[in-house]
Amino acid sequence: MRYQFLLDTYETEILKVVSVWGMFNDADIRTRPHVADHRGRNLLEHMVHQCMSEDLWFKNMFGIAVMDNPLPAIESCAAFQDAYSSAARLRLAALSSKTEGWWEEEAAFFEVTRSRLWIMTRRLNHTAHHRGQQTALMRMLGKSLHSTYGPTADSGGLPVNRAPTIYAPAPLPGPGSKPCTERP
Repeated sequence: MRYQFLLDTYETEILKVVSVWGMFNDADIRTRPHVADHRGRNLLEHMVHQCMSEDLWFKNMFGIAVMDNPLPAIESCAAFQDAYSSAARLRLAALSSKTEGWWEEEAAFFEVTRSRLWIMTRRLNHTAHHRGQQTALMRMLGKSLHSTYGPTADSGGLPVNRAPTIYAPAPLPGPGSKPCTERP
């Protein structure tokens, strides 16, 4: 299928979301980036938003409903990882049966219509945006970051310095001996 790349990308996004959530622990779940500023979501609010947002997009824009409640009964990092992964894998399976024509059809995107190709691209970008907010939250909490796309400052530095890509829960070596910048 011409649009297999969307399924492949969604599958890796599922892994990345679960991986980022796995870098936190339950003690972090309700910690705000700045204790006096309630505009910044804590991890729990991020996880709830990801589960609910993705569930609603798939139900309302793709007609894919995989469960009644996408939230876990227990509010822990592991429970959210399991609930999100289970629901997302069911969505991925449903998408796998769709034809090229289905992807090209117009569907409701909030108050406008767009092709499902366009909507899925926006969904993937929206999920990456959420993940960026969560990794920024990790830094604000003083946590180290494992890889999601490639090396991080905590997995040895930059790709130019041949730093490795290291996924959770493997131990991290730290920043390495070179500055974490592309500047000379």
